[in-house]
Amino acid sequence: MANENGSFTGKVAFVTGAANGIGRAAALAFAREGANVVVADVSEQGNQETARMIEELGRRALAVRCDVTRAEDVKAALDRGVEAFGHLHFAFNNAGSEQPITAMADLTEKEWDRILRVNLRSTFLCMKYEIPLMLKQGGGVIVNTSSGAGVKGIAGQAAYCAAKFGIIGLSKATALDYAKSNIRVNVVCPGIIDTPMMDRFSGGTSEGRERVIAQEPVGRMGKPEEIAAAVIWLCSDAAAFVVGHAMVIDGGQTV
Repeated sequence: MANENGSFTGKVAFVTGAANGIGRAAALAFAREGANVVVADVSEQGNQETARMIEELGRRALAVRCDVTRAEDVKAALDRGVEAFGHLHFAFNNAGSEQPITAMADLTEKEWDRILRVNLRSTFLCMKYEIPLMLKQGGGVIVNTSSGAGVKGIAGQAAYCAAKFGIIGLSKATALDYAKSNIRVNVVCPGIIDTPMMDRFSGGTSEGRERVIAQEPVGRMGKPEEIAAAVIWLCSDAAAFVVGHAMVIDGGQTV
């Protein structure tokens, strides 16, 4: 597997949506494990900050501006990463966008297309260009970000649920396509995590935060680092027999 004997040292990870939240936490977690990291995001300032934090940990980082809905951006970001570091061992396709609470029939076609493009199309594009790079070197590991909204219907979230359910189906089928080629594909399904995206969704007010926290049986939001830890495990040799799995990490919200 990509991290022989459980070591990430000298390996290369590619992380989208790395400017903040879960993406940044995962990028830093890869670095702490010894990997060099390509961080990709449309937010250049946050992305550069993530790269700086990785370098403070003693690892190499490459920050690339990347609109994950554009095939040319995704391919260029991956090519730059391989040019800089030589390989691609791990990919965490995490970039996405929330949907404002809207009943299905009130969704505009433009908003539907945006949510599917940023969440589902981006995952397809990333894997489409990551997999050939992994095949060349004999294997790798991909983790995609879905959501609790990928395993349970949520009122007012028709487009988001469609996209996040779609990520799981896409990932499971892809996992079967490449399992014999030593490429493992899995999914994390975060619940309510304390990130800038959740601040936007909740309105950023104490009342809004309390409203979403009330949906969590454990009585708190999750931490980005708790999702990052699961990503690292899924990429490790400890998870070598885990293929096509959608791991729900949500404090019991969807139980």
